[in-house]
Amino acid sequence: MSEGEGAEVAQVPEEELLSWDKERLVLRLRRAEEEKIAALVQRGRLIRQVNGQLREHLLEVRELKAVNRRLQEENRQLSELCCFLDNDRLKAKRLAREWQQLGRHAVRVLREDVSNYLGRLAELERLQGALVTENLQLKELCLALDAEARTTSDGGSPAGSSDLGAPCGARDLGDGSSSTGSVGSPDQTQPASSCAGD
Repeated sequence: MSEGEGAEVAQVPEEELLSWDKERLVLRLRRAEEEKIAALVQRGRLIRQVNGQLREHLLEVRELKAVNRRLQEENRQLSELCCFLDNDRLKAKRLAREWQQLGRHAVRVLREDVSNYLGRLAELERLQGALVTENLQLKELCLALDAEARTTSDGGSPAGSSDLGAPCGARDLGDGSSSTGSVGSPDQTQPASSCAGD
């Protein structure tokens, strides 16, 4: 008897059940009992399957807990590493800022030094130009005095007088490289006076 038949038996009125004979009732009861036993067996199989699935789920939960603990440990280590790297980043940023300040200061000092050197160079060039001009003037004066001394010597003056112009003619005053070309040096002013005396 199937479940539908069992349900139909349960729905049969009591008057009709009383009218059934004994064999029919026993047969129906045995079928109902067999169905209950089959249902119990099926229920036991289902319970065993559910228990097996629960055990599998428990194993999975244990594994997931172990994985979770490992991931938490890795997370803690990564967090400490991030803090360490962030500290290094802040130190590197501070160091870079200090280097930038030092670089700006060095550039400012170099600009001031270069400006001072350029000013000194311009002053030296001006002084050198003045020295060259003065040396050229002195050279022209010495050449003129030397020419005048030679003219005087040719005109019948004593023979030794022609040597008076030699110091002026023998000096190197054209390029300003000789020490005698310095402004205000004794070598420069002394011969000029002696030449002028001639």
